[in-house]
Amino acid sequence: MLRHLLLVLVFFLSSASIGRVGSHNDSGEWSCESASEIHVEAQFRPGIITLDGHADDWKDIDGFEFSLLPALDPHEDDKYQGGKMTVKALHDGHDIFFLLQVDGDYAYSMGNSNKCPSVALMFQIGESASYRNMGGCSEGRDTCTNKTCKGHEVDIMHFSIGNAIPGRLYGGNPIDNRDGNGGDRFGHLVDLYGWTPHCRYLDGTGPSGNDTSAQNDWKGAWWHSSFALHSGFVEEDSPYASDGQKGTYYFEFSRPLRTMDHLQQDTQFTLGRSSEMSVGFWYPVDGQPWHGSGHYSISCDWVPLDISSSSSMLMTSAPGGSGNASSTFALLLSVVSLCLSVFMGYRIFKPKSVPFTPIENL
Repeated sequence: MLRHLLLVLVFFLSSASIGRVGSHNDSGEWSCESASEIHVEAQFRPGIITLDGHADDWKDIDGFEFSLLPALDPHEDDKYQGGKMTVKALHDGHDIFFLLQVDGDYAYSMGNSNKCPSVALMFQIGESASYRNMGGCSEGRDTCTNKTCKGHEVDIMHFSIGNAIPGRLYGGNPIDNRDGNGGDRFGHLVDLYGWTPHCRYLDGTGPSGNDTSAQNDWKGAWWHSSFALHSGFVEEDSPYASDGQKGTYYFEFSRPLRTMDHLQQDTQFTLGRSSEMSVGFWYPVDGQPWHGSGHYSISCDWVPLDISSSSSMLMTSAPGGSGNASSTFALLLSVVSLCLSVFMGYRIFKPKSVPFTPIENL
């Protein structure tokens, strides 16, 4: 019975703590009705994204809409009232990019991340890692290690914007990467891994000691549509807009498809294959600070992330983009027609040769 009462904290991430955190209990029974057809597709679209928090360069990329339900008690009655979250993804063959778009009145409190919106991405690493309980290892906080929880690893990126200037780039930086961990002392866009909610660490740190070979592989930025300026904010401009202004939040991220990780702390993306992911969202409802377990999620289970290969994009069209395949065929047909026209024109208009007659035959 106790096991059924221990409900999941999928992304229990507190901006004030980068070490272990406590798990949370919920009084209701766990119920998950995840739609089997939902997924996110990362198309092959090289050279179109500038990582600045703006969504202009994503306008031609199909998005996938998700209702945001409480992560610990995913009931429709308690969903996020601001609207659905749109998730977009693409890759350029080297890096993978994500855009999270969600409506919300502007809320920002400089230096207080719990009074600002916050987002997290979570990916399955170990084959036994479940969405529930952030990996689902059965070990306790004093016994969870990379050996006792092997196979339950999850990869997490968490962005708390309380110290992040909109439009500026955060995440992996030379100072924190020099120290060999997944931290970000400037904007708290951190790279973590975990086996359960109470066994969560920055990359390169853990219960068995630190390893200086790790780094933060993520970069990202944020923006809100109510901002009057398109760019150029500095810290002294905070709070950047008036609280309560209606609009949309944009969170934009990138990471290499493959990383240098040898500690089983990063998920590795492969072209033409699918990975498992989820997205968490925190929001200070009615101006009240959010707490670690009081977040929303796009699903109560893993959501497939399909990494399209460049060759498959030539053969099939993306969702909502049925013109891609027909356009490719039309272009090919046009090239063949041009070649035939040039060949026929050459045969018709080439100079007629005069037969050679030896002089002795005259």
